[in-house]
Amino acid sequence: MKRLQGAAIFAAVIALAAACSDKEEYAQETVTPPSPFHGIHGITVTKEGRILAGSVVGRAIYEVNGETGETGIYEGPPEGMADDLEQGPDGTLAWTAFLDGKVYARTLDGTLLTLADGLPGMNSLAWTDDGRLFATQVFLGDALYELDPSGKNPPRKIMEGMGGLNGFDFGPDGHLYGPLWFKKQVVRVDVDAGTLDVVAEGFKTPAAANFNSKGDLYVVDTEAGHVYRVNTSNGEKTLVSEVAPAIDNLAFDAADNLYITNMADNAVISIDTETGSSRTLVSGVLAVAGGIAFGGTADDSALYVADLFALRKIDPVTGTVTEMARVWSSNIDYPLSITVANGKIAVAALTAGAVQIFDQKTGESLGLHHGFTTPADAIALADGDVLVSEYARGAIVRVKGNDWSKRTDIATGLAGPAMIRFDSNGKLYVSEREAGTVSSIDAESGERSIVADGLSSPEGFDIASDGQLVVAEVGAKRITAVDLETGKKVILKENLPIGFDGPDSAPAIFIPTGVAVVPNGDIFYSSDIDVAIYKLKKG
Repeated sequence: MKRLQGAAIFAAVIALAAACSDKEEYAQETVTPPSPFHGIHGITVTKEGRILAGSVVGRAIYEVNGETGETGIYEGPPEGMADDLEQGPDGTLAWTAFLDGKVYARTLDGTLLTLADGLPGMNSLAWTDDGRLFATQVFLGDALYELDPSGKNPPRKIMEGMGGLNGFDFGPDGHLYGPLWFKKQVVRVDVDAGTLDVVAEGFKTPAAANFNSKGDLYVVDTEAGHVYRVNTSNGEKTLVSEVAPAIDNLAFDAADNLYITNMADNAVISIDTETGSSRTLVSGVLAVAGGIAFGGTADDSALYVADLFALRKIDPVTGTVTEMARVWSSNIDYPLSITVANGKIAVAALTAGAVQIFDQKTGESLGLHHGFTTPADAIALADGDVLVSEYARGAIVRVKGNDWSKRTDIATGLAGPAMIRFDSNGKLYVSEREAGTVSSIDAESGERSIVADGLSSPEGFDIASDGQLVVAEVGAKRITAVDLETGKKVILKENLPIGFDGPDSAPAIFIPTGVAVVPNGDIFYSSDIDVAIYKLKKG
């Protein structure tokens, strides 16, 4: 029996070696440099003068050097996910884990407490001077709670249905002041009486409000890219500074120096409230690098990137990045994957359940559509219809281009359908991340056949000019070529910075790794760990 078992194991090893026996040497080049964050949101300055900024996607709290811009991890994954954060009067740091529906606190002795759980969309928080802590749900809920800083008692709901009470602060009068994201107002809340009244209006999308030590209220408008000073007595707004849109939060240090975050630029910016001048402490070329695709025509050699907070394109030779659209200042909704086909750019927003089509030549949006189930990818067909891979539902859907309400499943029962691509002959392929396969799908009948299996969490892929499949095996952190005729695999590059771990509450694909191959055989891929684009060139 032992001999038979040994023989079987030996045979399996030989078979595996035959399937992946060859390796080719590819040199890696940097197209865009790594970014310091995976999107940036909340910000605070501790009593010791430490600048801390939080990231939801990065699941971390970072410390930023105000002079040099150097960054480091202050609280890492998984507990470090922070949409907002603030230090209490006793030095305890509390923060909101938006996707996990939790609020954490780290005491001065290093103890980690869970102050709230099971409340998706926990977004903003603030302490009173006497140590009371309040937090809100926004986007995935709409309620204000008081939390027990000891974590012993459950959250107490104060009010709900306010209209998205986002980043807020307590004023000198003891009332809470903050923006209503969806009502475009700044309001005053009596947390004991549970009442609310409007202080100022006329914003585009107010995101956060904070007081300086003099009792002046400052408000950031994410859509406009404006920083305002607001008179809490009469609601008068004074424009203090103007920067790029997608501002998320703001904070003052003890000397009343103002810092803001910009999620699309992965930036922490210092604002001079007297002159309105701004100084960027740190920023990134990309925000959260997701799927990529080449223009692929004689007139368009650009590499397009679905960058979560923006849609961008890159000159693959120079690395120059230009922007087509950014969230909140443009009609776009958190793109994470992208394809270019038939003169159309299709982007899918996994977390927003949205698919959007752009004209490749003009960059004009041809429509943003919601109501999809975790759309991992989308691609435009020649007849105007659109195919969408719905990851959690395990389906590929055909959408009528002239009526997006008409949606027909062409394939179901797929195991985590991720990226979809056509080859030069019009044959459709899909990577099934959870099955470890790449399959071909008949776009008319839905008939499916596996063309590559035994892959480790395949995500982005492309069909090279020689007909080989080039795929990112995220689970193994490598890019592999597969001969579609024989099934033989060749590892092209290993130990790659791909496969960023997402929270349990999110789809396993989380941030898609994109792959694009140019006719000369160079391979481009997106790094969800480094937030960068790299090129693999055969040595």
